[in-house]
Amino acid sequence: MPTQQAAWKDTVIAESDQTVVVEGNHYFPPESVRREYLQPTATHTRCFWKGTASYYDVVVGGQHNRDAAWYYPEPSAAAREIAGYIAFWHGVTVRPARAAAVAESVPVGSGVGGWLGRLLRS
Repeated sequence: MPTQQAAWKDTVIAESDQTVVVEGNHYFPPESVRREYLQPTATHTRCFWKGTASYYDVVVGGQHNRDAAWYYPEPSAAAREIAGYIAFWHGVTVRPARAAAVAESVPVGSGVGGWLGRLLRS
């Protein structure tokens, strides 16, 4: 699998070529996540087939993105391959690391404009 990156506020939170995709979400191995950007919350939700999810706020530069990451500490047997793996949402961008590198190489005002410039910088 290509290396995936999760980023918020231009800060890479996680990067791995070993993500597991479940229901369209990339779950990152725990060791690939920069924990200094995560703060545990009291939020829990229940998925009928994966089990109970726990959440983290993503914190970058003093800005909090509430419950923007989640994981299953003790998933059901059907979801055991994502035990402890972390997924993101709420504006955290997950994309191939190669796309992120290309986007960083196309500065605003570089002449790459319109939809292509916006796509590369998104």
